[in-house]
Amino acid sequence: MTDGRAVEELVVGVIGGTGPQGRGLAVRLAAAGQRILLGSRDAEKCSRIAAEVAERATSAAGGAEVSVTGGANVDVAGAADLVIVAVPYAGHANIVRELAEPLAGKIVVDCVVPMGWDELGAYAIDVPEGSAAQQAAALLPDSNVVGAFHHLSATLLEDLSKPTLDGDVMVVGDDRAAMDTVQALAGRLPGMRGIYAGRLRNARQVEALTINLVSVNRRYKAHAGIRVTDV
Repeated sequence: MTDGRAVEELVVGVIGGTGPQGRGLAVRLAAAGQRILLGSRDAEKCSRIAAEVAERATSAAGGAEVSVTGGANVDVAGAADLVIVAVPYAGHANIVRELAEPLAGKIVVDCVVPMGWDELGAYAIDVPEGSAAQQAAALLPDSNVVGAFHHLSATLLEDLSKPTLDGDVMVVGDDRAAMDTVQALAGRLPGMRGIYAGRLRNARQVEALTINLVSVNRRYKAHAGIRVTDV
């Protein structure tokens, strides 16, 4: 529960915070003034990464005070107000299942993309529940699960030489208040907007679109994103 607090007052946890996507989201949000908790199964490694993220975020924020600390997944899940899940799909179900109790009553933002690789390139992996976000919702019946942040390049997120990002964040979910909060959080990333993209049942298309962007990136040596026009 966020208890009606403004999004900038929330403590944001990032499960999978030592990976590129989680680390990139953490450094950008921390530089914007968000208090960040990084989570990993390896708490010692996570503490080291958190210190590095804090140093980089401080520099990007012009020396302003930032707050980034690291710890075990279960501790971060319990202490954060809102939690972003940014883990590899292979470990998604097990990690989320283990955190059901500390995540109860909280907004959980799933940005996991079920993606595989073969000789032809990237492809979407079928998920029994329909999508990674729906899988998370099934495993977290007492949480408000929202899908978002799938289409942001980890490379661009971590490249703080570019202070402004160019793109939008497509947000899917079934709870209006939770989605409003996640859209507002996306808007804290300079240059970004959170855009309502439908119910959680639409998460499959949003997740799979990431694979098309991967194909774009490989062909054009780019870091493509999504911009929604006329909104």
